[in-house]
Order: sequence, then structure tokens, then C-alpha cells
Amino acid sequence: MEYSKEFKAALSAFSNTEKDKLIFRLLKKDKLLSKKLYFELIDPETTDDKRNAMETLVEEKVILASKYIGNAKYFLTIIRKLSAEITEHIKITTDKFGEASLNLLLVNKILDYNNDLSKQRFDNVYKLYIYIINKVFRSLVLIKKLDEDYWMEFDDLLRETQEKILENHYLQKLCINNGLDFNWLESEKIPADIELIMKDIKSQGFLR
Repeated sequence: MEYSKEFKAALSAFSNTEKDKLIFRLLKKDKLLSKKLYFELIDPETTDDKRNAMETLVEEKVILASKYIGNAKYFLTIIRKLSAEITEHIKITTDKFGEASLNLLLVNKILDYNNDLSKQRFDNVYKLYIYIINKVFRSLVLIKKLDEDYWMEFDDLLRETQEKILENHYLQKLCINNGLDFNWLESEKIPADIELIMKDIKSQGFLR
């Protein structure tokens, strides 16, 4: 929404007391904005601190969720909620590095349970596997958008992702069927047009 000069002028005419009341009223209705302003203005923790805390949270919550891995539908519901927490972290901190690294970490922690996943019927885990493949694609897009100086820091995560996918026969086949080239799981080999590639794959009806 764009604001007219008149609207901006009217807001500027408010007294400091009126502005304070308006701000606090808006913050009560927008918890995310409240957290973002707190982080930017007075939070003693840095973006790195927040990311480290999220890494621990991801590891712990996937372990807890693993108790329900036999019910793939419910397990995916829990994972989506955890993903939403990662998204909130990103919105609060604008952590572009963490947006890619935390999502790859989430994928790798899920695939720690390859043995349990492999025992299930493919129909039961299909949506979870598609979710994982989308996460990997999205992470590649995000890595490519970062400064090249950061790329090498993702290679260990990407290598782990590749190894774990290759340990899972059905996930491996599904990756291939949905256009994920394993050669891309190295920062320097991610295509420059990876975002367009992903959009084209989706337009053909894949990744869903």
C-alpha cells in the first residue's frame, strides 16, 4: 500500500504522545513487528546468536518429532510448524545466510531418520519427500543469491544432504524425476539461473 503525501503529513502532525499511543496499539496487533523492533533496537543478541539458537531448536525439535515419524502426515505437520519458526526468525533478523543454512539443516536432520522413512510405503512419505526436495531447491536459490564469499560455507551442509539423499532409494529417484541434479549440491556448481530452472520445473507440474 502506498501512502499519499497528505496522509504522511497528517501522521507527522500527531503529537509525540499520540504517536506513542498509535505505535503501541499497532505493536499489540502485530507480534512479529514487535519482535522485529525489539531485536533491532535493544536485543543484546546478534543475528549469529539467534541463528545458533535456531540451529539447536531445529535439532531438538526434529528429535522430538521423530517419535511420530511412523505417521508421515502428522510428522510433516510438525515439520511445517518448525519451518514456520525458521521463517519467523528470518523475518525478525533478515538473516539471509540463515534462511539457506537453517532449511538445509532441517532437511539433514529429517534425513537422519532415513532408516525409519525407508520402511514406510512410498505413498505415505511422498508428500514429505516432495517437501524436502522443494526445501533443497529453495536453499540452492538462496545460496546463489548470497555473496560468493559465503558459498564455501554451505558445501559441508550440501555434501551431507547429497549423501543422505543417495542413501534413500525412493527419495533419490524422486529427486531425479523432479529435476534435481545432484551435481548442483556444491556451491560453485549451482546454475546461475537456478531460480528460473525451479520455476520451469514447477510450471511442468513437478515439485508438487
